Amino acid sequence: MKSLLKYIKDYKKESILAPLFKMLEASFELMVPLVMASIIDHGIANADTSYIIKMGIVLVLLAAVGLISAVTAQYFSAKAAVGFATKLRSALFSHIQGLSYTELDTIGTNTLITRMTSDVNQLQNGVNLTLRLLLRSPFIVFGAMIMAFTVDVKAALIFVVTIPLLSIVVFGIMIASMPLYKKVQAALDKILGRTRENLAGARVIRAFTNEESEIAAFEKENELLLNTQVFVGKISAAMNPVTYIIVNIALVVLLWTGAVRVDSGIITQGAVVALVNYMSQILVELIKMANLIIQLTKALACAKRVESVFAITSSMGDGKLTAHASRSKNDTSVINNRNTQNNAAIVFDHVCLTYSGGGDESLTDIDFTVQKGETIGIIGGTGSGKTSVVNLIPRFYDATKGCVMINGVDVKDYKITELREKIGIVPQKAVLFKGSIKENLLWGNENAAKEDLEKALEISQAKEFVDTKEGGLDFMVAQGGKNLSGGQKQRLTIARAIVRNPQILILDDSASALDFATDAKLRQAVKGMKSDMSVIIVSQRASSIQYADKIIVMDDGRMAGIGTHEQLLAENEIYQEIYYSQFPKENTEKNA
Repeated sequence: MKSLLKYIKDYKKESILAPLFKMLEASFELMVPLVMASIIDHGIANADTSYIIKMGIVLVLLAAVGLISAVTAQYFSAKAAVGFATKLRSALFSHIQGLSYTELDTIGTNTLITRMTSDVNQLQNGVNLTLRLLLRSPFIVFGAMIMAFTVDVKAALIFVVTIPLLSIVVFGIMIASMPLYKKVQAALDKILGRTRENLAGARVIRAFTNEESEIAAFEKENELLLNTQVFVGKISAAMNPVTYIIVNIALVVLLWTGAVRVDSGIITQGAVVALVNYMSQILVELIKMANLIIQLTKALACAKRVESVFAITSSMGDGKLTAHASRSKNDTSVINNRNTQNNAAIVFDHVCLTYSGGGDESLTDIDFTVQKGETIGIIGGTGSGKTSVVNLIPRFYDATKGCVMINGVDVKDYKITELREKIGIVPQKAVLFKGSIKENLLWGNENAAKEDLEKALEISQAKEFVDTKEGGLDFMVAQGGKNLSGGQKQRLTIARAIVRNPQILILDDSASALDFATDAKLRQAVKGMKSDMSVIIVSQRASSIQYADKIIVMDDGRMAGIGTHEQLLAENEIYQEIYYSQFPKENTEKNA
């Protein structure tokens, strides 16, 4: 929790004023029993109406000042708590954005969402209650005990026994419940994961009429969460009755002792009333303290979970070389001195890749060169490692052996942001964000002119449908592009990458939802772009890559061949198998 307190440093004033105003309120509250005792002993005993009215006005003033103090304290504590949560959530989001794919794969999306929402909200509530009650409740408890001693020392000894007993109960339950609240949050992670998966895949679940089994699985996990919450709730719920029992026993003893001492003439009736009021104040504050401790227990459990995310650092270190300096003669300390051609845009030098926790290598000895202006096709069966190869270029993952170079420089030497500005990548899954088509395209280049956007739409073959949409570029895309077809989403993501005007364009199976005619037009338009742009096309369609300058055939994480379409069709069995499975007529004519 200590490492998270830095996010409240901008609210030091509020964090100090909130407890101070609560202490002020508590001070006035501690004076009330004495005023009541004075009214009983002097006003009522002597039938002095004017005295009773005067002291009644004092009680009203105490209540008014206490109310103002309480409202002011609430304002400052709420402002500090909300500000703390805002800064913490922003810092957490920024930290997550800085993690590499490896860490994101390990932690999981569901866990991160829970950390940023439920856990941060629990911390916000914890900070709010802490500022309002952490000092106020102990102040009133011990203040009431001290005030009781000023009334009558012997009767006040009951407080000395009662308060430690109550403390043992409260803190004992806190220690017992803290680890259980961690289990509750972990179970909540699973529920969130199940919910997210089912809502995202609702169509698939219904298509396979699998609703009942999914409902049963959800109910099972929900039941586990329920049982855990009920169990920890029972422990926490025991706090109130136990504290009531202790305090009520103390009240009985106090009334008995007070009655004896009043009968003996040692103390007055007002003093007994004051002592009972102080005991009641202690009871109320300890109940508040109990609830505060329950909330703090949850908050501390959540704080550890949030801290665990901050403790994770990216396994991918940032380089120091900027894109503009990549060919500078002064950067010989970071320039890799391997023998590569001056015109090489990308070099894979005996690259291997092992995913974290993956065991065996996913890529083994990948070795090829892409020249500037060259178009490379990558083809292979499902799981052959095609996407893994292109993911190494923008450093979504780092090679575990060998190196990947761009313009003769190891990608690890570039600043990550500078490196990715050189690359336009269209991932397998077309992802669009809620907003206008224009806003989505500007992700590629926020300074792009309207002419650049129109040109990108033409090249990606998206202009034909964008012009038919109401508002054109201002047409609003629903979250995830739900109001667009699969082919439309793919063409817009291609346009977004082209808007960047990159040195390297990577199309990772990004035309799978396009018909063959549109796919052919797209390839032709991309080929007509600037001559020095290198293009890498990943596809399972032989027709999409057969006109590439070179084709790399992947099989089980290895390069099974490299060459032109004609060379591979004549010599490579794997390529032949892929090609003729898609063009069986040509195979029949060949055999004939």
